[in-house]
Amino acid sequence: MIKIVIAGRPNTGKSTLYNALTGTRDALVHDRPGVTRDTISGNIKDRGYLLYDTAGLENAKSGIALDSTNMAIDAIAKADGVLFVVDGRVGLTNEDLDWAKLVRRKTRAPVMLLVNKSESEKRMSNVHDFYKLGFGEPTLISAEHKRGFSEIYEFMDKIAEKDANAQTVEQPQSDRIKIAILGQPNVGKSTFVNRVLGEKRQIVMDAPGITRDTVKIPTKFYGRDIVLMDTAGLRRKAGVTDDVETLSALKSLDAIEKADVVILMVDATRNIENQALGIAARVYNAGKILCVALNKWDLVEPELRDEKLLKLKHQFSNSFHQIIKPMILAVSAETGTGVQNMFRRIYEQWDISSAQAPTSLINRIVEKLVADRQPPMSRLKRPMKIKFARQTGRHPMRITINVGGASDIPESYTRYLRRGLATALKWEHLPIVIEYDKSENPFD
Repeated sequence: MIKIVIAGRPNTGKSTLYNALTGTRDALVHDRPGVTRDTISGNIKDRGYLLYDTAGLENAKSGIALDSTNMAIDAIAKADGVLFVVDGRVGLTNEDLDWAKLVRRKTRAPVMLLVNKSESEKRMSNVHDFYKLGFGEPTLISAEHKRGFSEIYEFMDKIAEKDANAQTVEQPQSDRIKIAILGQPNVGKSTFVNRVLGEKRQIVMDAPGITRDTVKIPTKFYGRDIVLMDTAGLRRKAGVTDDVETLSALKSLDAIEKADVVILMVDATRNIENQALGIAARVYNAGKILCVALNKWDLVEPELRDEKLLKLKHQFSNSFHQIIKPMILAVSAETGTGVQNMFRRIYEQWDISSAQAPTSLINRIVEKLVADRQPPMSRLKRPMKIKFARQTGRHPMRITINVGGASDIPESYTRYLRRGLATALKWEHLPIVIEYDKSENPFD
């Protein structure tokens, strides 16, 4: 699969171009320069090419800007093609010239010069100045209005044709397990992602709010193809005053819907906060598999570990009746302790949740549960009759039960059935939905 990298100085419209080419809103877009920090990737819409959105190239001596620029340069060096983006309204800048020289040094891949924000010739500076960058004829585009894209597609197609080994189709991301990493700022999410990848792919600093985009990274770990989704830290609404952080938080919450599994990372050295429980509630309500990662476990005093783990399990169990046994595992992203075990457990649960339970087995379990504890009378004082049960969905596990003689079934009895089914089918760590069907039972 060929790799195309979007590069250029800050605020030239790189993230807008990325979203337009991928047909997504994965890249965070804002008028403020320097919003993008990590390198994010995705498939170009209707083509099998991999597109990378990089941070704006900046002359920085230290800090986040330096790390972001170094990651962008590394992506350029590994690219099969580069889309170098400049701002047509601002015109050629000294920074454009400096970074164009670096791009020519770092890669032998073909470079396409894109003059963005070219929707109005009256607002543009002298286009001919851009020839000084040394990338040949500029291509005028408008990322916001999706103009000039035919030339971009032609550029990428030519790269694929020249590369006899280029594979435009690899395992679709839909076939990979999508695992989102969520949590409050500075709990170690990016360190955890880097540990799994075995490289410094995400920026890590001892300060909150470093990650802004939700970064999707296809990789292979512990024998499985997965997509890791590193998200921005989530703070309480009262603490969020910046609109960029608000957008980042919305993308983090959106990652729950797009994920198959959510790893909720908490700092084991601190008490768990209500916000973490709120995130867990969102995950459960979305029907996703949840794994709570107690990060920095190596920093917890050994004599306090058993008590802390037990307290957290009680806290989660008492807060959410949807899950019988919350999956809470201790890890250290810094040292790697417990990481492989965590993924082994996650893969086990994913495999279980991908299976279809035999209808005969489900009915036997339900029959025994009903025999042990009869359903209560309905509000009309009619006896409830549970006739037939079957599995009707996966991810989450969904059980539909045919009932008769009742207008409703109390939630307390539904919880009883859920717990009994989960225990018998080994679904204790999985979200389970029980629905009731009052239509006639065809097997009756």
